[in-house]
Amino acid sequence: MKIGWQLAAVTFAATSVIVGLIWDISWHMTIGRDTFWTPAHLAIYTGGAVAGLASGYEVLRRSFFAKNEPNDGVTIWRIFRGPLGGWFAIWGAVAMLTSAPFDDWWHSAYGLDVQIISPPHAILALGFIAILSGAVILATSAQAKETAETSTRLAPWLVAYTSGLVLAMVGIFTTEYHDRDMMHSGIFYLVSALAFPFALLAAARSVRLKYPATATAAVYTLVMAVQAWVLPLFAATPKLGPIRQVVTHMVPMDFPLLIIVPAFFMDLVLQRTEGKNLWLRAAALGVTFVAAFVLVQWPFANFLMSDASRNAFFRTDNFAYMIPMDFDLVRGVFSTESVADTVRGIAAAVGIAVLSSRLGLARGNWLRSVRR
Repeated sequence: MKIGWQLAAVTFAATSVIVGLIWDISWHMTIGRDTFWTPAHLAIYTGGAVAGLASGYEVLRRSFFAKNEPNDGVTIWRIFRGPLGGWFAIWGAVAMLTSAPFDDWWHSAYGLDVQIISPPHAILALGFIAILSGAVILATSAQAKETAETSTRLAPWLVAYTSGLVLAMVGIFTTEYHDRDMMHSGIFYLVSALAFPFALLAAARSVRLKYPATATAAVYTLVMAVQAWVLPLFAATPKLGPIRQVVTHMVPMDFPLLIIVPAFFMDLVLQRTEGKNLWLRAAALGVTFVAAFVLVQWPFANFLMSDASRNAFFRTDNFAYMIPMDFDLVRGVFSTESVADTVRGIAAAVGIAVLSSRLGLARGNWLRSVRR
């Protein structure tokens, strides 16, 4: 089957939102917020506008100009009808546009953000989630409508791609707990266990590929690796104080976490536990995620904190201009924590990962059932 224009538009919008979000964070780490009309903000709001306009047009077309077509969408107020993913995109666009003047006022009143999730950013994040969810639902619906005769095998890859963008967004919004100096602490693994199994398994149950979680994690890995390689190619200097680091080029976000390794083993567990009780599957998947992630990320963290990783590939010299020289991250040392606290944190992460896995399985089963 051909991929519909609305799916193409919303997928482009989701991509533009993620690119703009990463670019915006890099802009804040490198330059500081000098104006609302930064290129990064334009990329974000272009994504919102494209998603909203494309989906809004499709709702109006189906509601008033295509009444004789089969109603394979969702009807609201008995008048407006359109695909479920399109409604998500519309709601996301409205949330994003609502957050724009609020965010501009917030910065005028309080200055530079001290954390990613400020009140206007929380509204903006809801818009991101809705638009990316809309893209995933539209892709999943297209995948469900494919038959042996019409299949182009493109739809499953679009589901994996859009799910990978969701995984990237999850990683971005939890990045404050994923700094390199925290990678030997319990909170790092606890937050990872809360966020990633849900997103990976929602994709794994909805993507019709042999290794769906791995494919989804590969998209996340590629997105985060490319930004780490490309952004530092552009010259830039800070425009706000205090300036504590020498910055001459765009500062990227961190090199991707090695989520692709536990994702691969989770795919294997899914294949071997097909038809089993969902809670037993969730338990096996949660333990698998934490065990595999600790085994690969812990030693990788040692490398990332060494001088050997401060190069053009791993980009671990990516210090935001306002970070003091005595921070653990800059000094290349891990945050101090007792062994007992770390063990307790990882043990708690196992329990959290099981619950996150169970919710991810449920979410994926629901996505798999979407037909409109």
